[in-house]
Formats: sequence, structure tokens, C-alpha cells
Amino acid sequence: MRTIALAAVLLLGGHTLAKENVMSLHELTADTIDGKPQPLSAYKGQVLLVVNVASQCGYTPQYTGLEKLWQEYKARGVTVLGFPSNDFGEQEPGSAAEIQQFCQGAFGVTFPLAGKQTVRGPGAHPFYQWARATLGERAAPRWNFHKYLVGRDGKLIAGYGSTVAPDSEQMIGAIEAALAKPAT
Repeated sequence: MRTIALAAVLLLGGHTLAKENVMSLHELTADTIDGKPQPLSAYKGQVLLVVNVASQCGYTPQYTGLEKLWQEYKARGVTVLGFPSNDFGEQEPGSAAEIQQFCQGAFGVTFPLAGKQTVRGPGAHPFYQWARATLGERAAPRWNFHKYLVGRDGKLIAGYGSTVAPDSEQMIGAIEAALAKPAT
């Protein structure tokens, strides 16, 4: 029933999402940077680090740490998933092709990128609405490069502000702890 309710909301063009409608990231879908729908259930059993990214932000150099994290942990079941967003300071104005070219050219990004999304407010992508509903308003992105850690079971573990670097002890420790838990 939750899936039907979510599908109805998305088909009607709205993004309103009540907390009880979604229990796991695996119930959601996001378009890839190429515009193809990607069920997030494809990441079942993996730990995800979901990050709203922007190409013209002071935190843009974090792409280097995100790519390094992806390369070091993907074989162990960690996926970095970038959600480009123009919500903060209009720092991601480019098209999907321009974003992808920039990320690959400037930072060698190979981790998956979603299509450009709204990440705050009532029009936010369902993932961000779910994250806000699950972790509370204080966990909503306040700027680019806000990170959410999702466990193997698709449940949110925590949110991290822009200043928490992908290669920080705090982030690595949280990822290691998430990897130590079995998928349920």
C-alpha cells in the first residue's frame, strides 16, 4: 500500500511524502544523470553515502574525497551516490551533460550521479523528504555537500553537514560501523 501511495504522489507530479509512506530507501527511485529511472532497491545490501553536490561551491573539492572513498570501499559494499542540486546559491546551474563532464574531467568522478534534483522544501526529491521526516528538520541539508549515511537495510543512520569531509575520521568510522552490521 505504501508503494501505491508513493506512486500516486509521483504520478500526480507532487513530491509530498509523509513519513509513514516510506520505511526504507529501497522503496524510492531516482533518475540517473542520464535521465533513466533507477530503483534505489538496486542498492539493497550496500551502505550508501548520499550527497547533494554542486560544481561551483566552496565544498566542490570534496569530490576528491568522495571519489577516493568510493574507490576504497566499493568492493566492500559502499556506494557513494551524488545528487546534483542548484538549491544553494545556484551553484549547480549546468545541464546533466555539463555536470557529468565537469565531475569526470575535474575530479575523475566515477561514482553514480543522479539527475539534478531539488533537495529542500516541499518540492524536494522524495529521498530528501524521507530523510527530513526520518531524522528531523535539523537534519535537512543547509548547504551543498550535505551527506546521509544509509545502512545495508535501507534505513537512515545519520546526516552530516557540509563541513564533515568524506575522508574524516568521523565519516570513516561511521561507514566502518555500518559495514559491520549485517543486512536484515
